[in-house]
Amino acid sequence: MKPTPKPLKPLDDALADLLAQAVPLPGADTVTTFDADGRVLAQDCISALQVPPQDNSSMDGYAVRSADVTAPGAELPVSQRIAAGSAGEPLLSGTAARIFTGAPVPAGADAVLMQEDCEALNAAPGASSGEGGTARVRINAVPHPGQWIRRAGEDVTRGAVVLAAGTRLSPAELGLAASIGLHQLQVARRPKVALFSTGDELVMPGDVPPEQMRPGAIYNSNRFFLRAMLLRLGCEVTDFGIVPDRRDATIDALRQASNAHDLILTSGGVSVGEEDHIKPGVESLGRLDLWQIAMKPGKPFAYGQILREGGTAHFMGLPGNPVSSFLTFALLVRPFVLRLQGVRDVAPKSIAATADFTWARADKRREFLRVRRREQGGLELFGNQSSGVLTSAAWGDGVVDNPAGRTIAPGDTVQYIAFSDLLS
Repeated sequence: MKPTPKPLKPLDDALADLLAQAVPLPGADTVTTFDADGRVLAQDCISALQVPPQDNSSMDGYAVRSADVTAPGAELPVSQRIAAGSAGEPLLSGTAARIFTGAPVPAGADAVLMQEDCEALNAAPGASSGEGGTARVRINAVPHPGQWIRRAGEDVTRGAVVLAAGTRLSPAELGLAASIGLHQLQVARRPKVALFSTGDELVMPGDVPPEQMRPGAIYNSNRFFLRAMLLRLGCEVTDFGIVPDRRDATIDALRQASNAHDLILTSGGVSVGEEDHIKPGVESLGRLDLWQIAMKPGKPFAYGQILREGGTAHFMGLPGNPVSSFLTFALLVRPFVLRLQGVRDVAPKSIAATADFTWARADKRREFLRVRRREQGGLELFGNQSSGVLTSAAWGDGVVDNPAGRTIAPGDTVQYIAFSDLLS
């Protein structure tokens, strides 16, 4: 009697198990704020100042005391000119200050009028300052206190945690760090990842021209998109190439890859067939959890650890079919690698969208259907959803996360995950 197969592991359970193993890596790097894009903060950024440092004008115009302008058409002498980077004198009652965007609001002023609501009046030719020679401004709108003034500390207060450890830095965060005077940042060190593929059928592009490919051979596409996705996540990648379908070669590659690497990532060979040597290879060097995940595409997936001198290296084995490899990386490897760097929020973001297609074949597994958004906002389905059709991932801009057992009809609301989120 054949043994009863183990039930497929739900994707969310598999991810939770993985993240429980993803202890943030020790150590940190100091980098300039200019060079920190995509890195993960290793410590909080705390502001030593407030931003803005003082009340300042958000418009080019005139700073006034609102009590001095009670009706449109009021005329006031212009007592000073304040540009950004300079500080004015306290504003005298009954006067206005010409002011420019970013300039500190002078003491006594409580409103700014944009220059479009004002009319500059030049002094009469030949008149002395005592005879109306001072420039004046006619104000054609009634201001209210606080108008067009950016308050001191309204962006950042002194002592505030501006960016928390575990934040993955983007251009906006870099600008925010610079705004509080940080020219260097402590960031998590880059994970060191060893990458290789298994399979005698694999050929590298450039080694053999298409017309000379032997029967059964295929070009190794997985190696290219996996390396690219690892680099996008900030990893240092060592490419170990293609490993032949032999147990001794697989064990040797795993042993070499475990040295000086935090993670070993492979594609292909994670099933239990006679030519699949990853499982016994990893087990001979450490331990392996071989999961059959309830997702389509991407059922075969393996996680384990390989013992080495001074510690262990994580191991992850992806299926060989390109779309399966692509999606298991996006949904399982990506969150794991981010958590190794200390990122807390690693779950992909899904949004509600409208299906403009029919999916009549409900599956017992959770499905990830390759789609793209139409100009009208609905989702269009790629015609061939096979796990070997990488065209579907290049054509699409995301996937529909379709629960097990569900069919889809045009007009149904579905959950959409953009590739821009899965690949960033």
